Amino acid sequence: MSARFAVPVVLALAGSALGAPAPQAGYYSASASLAEPTAPEPPTVSVHNVTSHGPYTGVPTTTGALSTVVLAASIPALPPNPTATTYPSDGKLHGPEPAPYTPNGGLGTNGTEPVYNAKSDFDYQSLAVALYQEWIELDLFHDGLAKFSAEDFEAAGLTAEDRSLIEFMADQEVGHATLITNMLGAEAPKQCTYNYPYTTVREFIDFCEKLTRFGESGVYGFMNHMDSREAAQLLLQSISTEARQQMIFRQFDGLFPMPVWFEVGIPQSWAWTLLAPYISSCPENQTRLIWQNFPGLHVLNQPNPARINANRTNVNETIDYASGTLNSTVVPDADSCLNNTEVGYNCSPGITHNRTIPLSFPGRQVFFEWENAGQAIGPNNSYVTSTSAPAAKYVAWVNQLNLTYSDLTVTGPNTGYTFQPDVATYAGDPAINGTMFVALTSTNLVFTPFNLSQINPFVFAGPALYQSG
Repeated sequence: MSARFAVPVVLALAGSALGAPAPQAGYYSASASLAEPTAPEPPTVSVHNVTSHGPYTGVPTTTGALSTVVLAASIPALPPNPTATTYPSDGKLHGPEPAPYTPNGGLGTNGTEPVYNAKSDFDYQSLAVALYQEWIELDLFHDGLAKFSAEDFEAAGLTAEDRSLIEFMADQEVGHATLITNMLGAEAPKQCTYNYPYTTVREFIDFCEKLTRFGESGVYGFMNHMDSREAAQLLLQSISTEARQQMIFRQFDGLFPMPVWFEVGIPQSWAWTLLAPYISSCPENQTRLIWQNFPGLHVLNQPNPARINANRTNVNETIDYASGTLNSTVVPDADSCLNNTEVGYNCSPGITHNRTIPLSFPGRQVFFEWENAGQAIGPNNSYVTSTSAPAAKYVAWVNQLNLTYSDLTVTGPNTGYTFQPDVATYAGDPAINGTMFVALTSTNLVFTPFNLSQINPFVFAGPALYQSG
């Protein structure tokens, strides 16, 4: 019998607080009670400092994503639910109130006691990939603090207080990992070993900014599809913290902190494709994932935010294939914005910066290189990249509420280019801004934020992160 967990609500004498779900054997019910001022703290998951970092060099004993009977090659496109537009939406009440000041409707509002667990394969696998993300962030933040000296951080414009903030963000990840582990139960994925590309503080910060981007967006993409509304509620409260982390790393990176009006969600397979290359190995009998790993995609002329003028970025000014993390060592001092004191050209860590020269612009020619399918990747090299798309014809630009396509011009067996579209989410809000996602597809079918995962059968390579602003 699988374990089930619920959240205890602790009403402290000095105020109220929500306690994290604590590991229990069997069913644990939510309850409210007066607590002593020195009530014991709920325990966290066991965490160890990963001392081994680097690529996996062994031979996998298992390969491929977790799978069972597959009913169809893809989810069919269906018309809207017949009742989707029947509610009059006129500001009046159209049903009896189940209680005073309580409108009719809603999910999980009938008084049933909440149980915070996975209620379907979809829930379990979605929570599992989110837990893989929490584990790597916990290790990543610690690794950067251990790898670089105080002098290294100060040379990059980051003080002891900034380093303390990064340490606190690592502590937050302990809580997030505990939360999801408790909802999944005994077979929840464990902490792994990892392989990071950075060699300087600036590269570490940029890598954190990009990794937290796809971690945050990966949860937005599935959260509202979960059968467990209870688990989705707690996940919302953890991913909101991650959104703050992502913004802080943008500030540490000298970028404008929030250049978009809406944050973007991506499918689980997109998040797993971006995350898996940095996981070297996991414990024996680690819970495996169902999600697809697409062939890698690389933006050859990725805008380099360490430059005063990112339009002068040379080919391959990145330190890795998947995230497109900036290479800080190839930027000449005269072209570096890090120690420039002029407003509009300075990209030292700060609350906010406005760039005189934007990182990208509509009409910019963007060059790509992509891998073939069939590459071993992820924990213990035990997953294999794959695609069902017949050919790459379009570039999908995914950001905010938008999915926009541009034509892909193929220039060689695994190379091509396109031009950055000029499109707005609303007037005054360029859709292509911030740290966003691009992928190569065989179709230009219309998908929206709620059904974006239906694009997966048409993805030829990617996604890759694109530092558009």
